[in-house]
Amino acid sequence: MNFLRQSRQTLDRYLPGLDKQLADIPLADLEKPGNDGLSLFRQAGGPSLLVPTELGGLGASMVDAVHVQRAVGSRSPSLAVATTMHHFSVASLVELDAAGDGLEWAMLGALATNNWLLSSGFAEGRPGQHILSPTMKATVTDGGLIVNGTKKPCSLTWSMDLMSASVAVVDPAGGPDRMAVVLIPASSDGIERKKFWQSWVLGGAESDEVVLHDVTVPDALVFYPTDGPTMDPIQGRGFIWFEVLISAAYVGAASGLVERVLAGGRGSAEDRALLAIELEATTAALEQVAATAAAGDGDLSAQLAQALYVRYAAERAIERVAMAAASVGGGMAFIGSSDVAYLLAASRALAFHPPSRTGASEALARHLSGAELTL
Repeated sequence: MNFLRQSRQTLDRYLPGLDKQLADIPLADLEKPGNDGLSLFRQAGGPSLLVPTELGGLGASMVDAVHVQRAVGSRSPSLAVATTMHHFSVASLVELDAAGDGLEWAMLGALATNNWLLSSGFAEGRPGQHILSPTMKATVTDGGLIVNGTKKPCSLTWSMDLMSASVAVVDPAGGPDRMAVVLIPASSDGIERKKFWQSWVLGGAESDEVVLHDVTVPDALVFYPTDGPTMDPIQGRGFIWFEVLISAAYVGAASGLVERVLAGGRGSAEDRALLAIELEATTAALEQVAATAAAGDGDLSAQLAQALYVRYAAERAIERVAMAAASVGGGMAFIGSSDVAYLLAASRALAFHPPSRTGASEALARHLSGAELTL
């Protein structure tokens, strides 16, 4: 089948054998807590996907990462969502390395050598607050920070080796908090994990709760981005990585549903072609955003806006395609397997990742009129 061929070939090029291993496991088994997906991903060298080759990684481009995440999402939406959080954290480290003092270089090399998984403890969108406003607090201590707070949901709660997170550093003089990005080894004293995710959908992503009780983070693992209402360039580029890869993951989930319809031969030729047309166009749009971001040219604010336009267009396309695919596939396909109902539900969850379309609309409207993009 030519549908999904490019994405699966890209996955096989970077992580040989993973696609077949995932295909051999029933979808219901891959999506439940404690499944084998993350172990297979780690064994295939997946944690190194975005680590530069000179540091021992696989050096995938953002465009190739789009196809990898789409292919993984077509087999296991939970694995695609969980690994997107890892890839986003790694991409942010790569951006830091380009602007930093070499610590990030050493961390990336260690990640590639040890196949470490990074969870993402960055802030979720909350009404009335900046998209990156931290939920965790930190106080300055001799040689580092003391961090307290909670992150829920936090993908890779149980499998993470490191946690990357944003924290608000309290000013001892009573001034405004300062945002910092920290890397916290999962074995650190004071880290507690709790069950949080109750839904049967995406249960395999390990999106539970991580609580930090007086966790010490040395200065060497603390980074201070630029303060202010607009995003630091490193934050901004990391944000583009997230929006592109999370969208690709859910395009993959919808693609898995469409693939079942194509294999079953249901509906007319026009019905089947239209399902693929929307997803292929969405993938092409994600490729374009990825290629533009990778080139590093142009206005970052415009690139961020473009990433959000495409992400929200992907939401609408996925919604239409998933519903149409279920209809074309027919009632017996729905009755005969839980896969159709599951993929319908899982593919819709892109709308729940920050920032929501409703929450970002005003900022995008201001940007269209000439203002800086602020979220």
